[in-house]
Amino acid sequence: MKPAKFRRRLRSRIIISFALFGFGLTALFAVATLYMRARLEDQLVNNDLQRMVTNFVDFKREHRNDDEPWKITRYDPWIWGAAKFANVPFEWRQFDQTGVYEIEKPGSEGKLRPFKVAVYKDDEYWAMLFYDVSTQKLSERQLFTSLTFAVLLFGILALLIGRWLSRRVMSPVTDLAQRIRTLRQTRKPEPLGPHFADDEVGELAVAFDDYAKRLTSIVVRDRDFNADVSHELRTPLAVISGTTELLLASDKIDDKIRERLKRIERAAKQSTELTNALLHLSRSERSAPNDGETTDVAKVVEQVIDVYRSHIGRKPIDVHLEVEQPIEVVAPSSVIAVALGNLIGNAFKYTQKGDVIITVGAKRGVVTVEDSGPGIKQEDADKLFQRGVRGESSEGTSGAGLGLAIVIRLCELYDWKVSLAPRPQGGAVATLDFRLRAS
Repeated sequence: MKPAKFRRRLRSRIIISFALFGFGLTALFAVATLYMRARLEDQLVNNDLQRMVTNFVDFKREHRNDDEPWKITRYDPWIWGAAKFANVPFEWRQFDQTGVYEIEKPGSEGKLRPFKVAVYKDDEYWAMLFYDVSTQKLSERQLFTSLTFAVLLFGILALLIGRWLSRRVMSPVTDLAQRIRTLRQTRKPEPLGPHFADDEVGELAVAFDDYAKRLTSIVVRDRDFNADVSHELRTPLAVISGTTELLLASDKIDDKIRERLKRIERAAKQSTELTNALLHLSRSERSAPNDGETTDVAKVVEQVIDVYRSHIGRKPIDVHLEVEQPIEVVAPSSVIAVALGNLIGNAFKYTQKGDVIITVGAKRGVVTVEDSGPGIKQEDADKLFQRGVRGESSEGTSGAGLGLAIVIRLCELYDWKVSLAPRPQGGAVATLDFRLRAS
């Protein structure tokens, strides 16, 4: 059985989804704003610088009598004639192509500041126009800080709104879950539909009421049927057992008839144990099956082997019972006999030759049943405990696939463990672990 996948509560998923949506939308808007602002501002500044440096060169063409740097307030222009290209400072000579570049150079206070430099160069003039963009960079940082704060603010706001909306939206669902949880704890059936409006949650509550009503009816009918049948079978089984016991006490019957009477006696005992086990299963929802009865498992195994020997017939099978340490369990002997009877009976039924080894106390509180039959596949081991499922090796044998289903129900009722597995040397091994309730 695969472990259940972890999933957050529905309300948590609504809150997280709303918060992520709000945060993501705000962050996307902020990134788009920063990108568009930087792109447009750079484009405008670059175009303006390129236009200004071109205008400056045109101005110098008209005033050729002055090759010295010319200062203006907003821009810092420099221009050299072709004869004075060698006077261009060494660190600026890299800008020998017309265009706009970004550099850092000392400002008026001596600190490095970011500048954009627009360059114009032809055969006659080499001009540079420097523009201080420190104010632009500062405004970019301020805008980034403001947008970051806005994103965080709107993210928190989205989270708070998500919590409030989820509480409003999830209120009916939470109420329904709480009422179902209360029903599960108290086990007192109470209609859910009247507590909810005629909406989707109300329809779910009504459907749950209808399903619970039908399921309860089926369970009660099945439980009562099992209890009634188990109770009514006790009387004819008691008559059969008593009559068989009287006939066996007679000296007027031959050995052949005596053997047949013993088979009838064993079958009646097996049926009595099965009806008692079914009676316990039918009462499982009413009270815990612990009446203080202690059972010696080894004695029960001996009785079960004697009862189920008819499954062997004339097949060449050796049965070995090994009691390595005693096991006493607080449970009715009939319940243990049914659980072990199905495991041992299957080993006798499906083994055609070889041996069947029943070990009591191989480990503390554990009984194992090993056989040399056709065996089982590891992937089919758990499926065989499902109602109506039979193994591939069961073809040609009688049975409805209910025995192991009864065993697993008894184990769930008494907190025992049962398992099937392939036997390394061929065959199968069944294990019944009583340790959780061993005395």
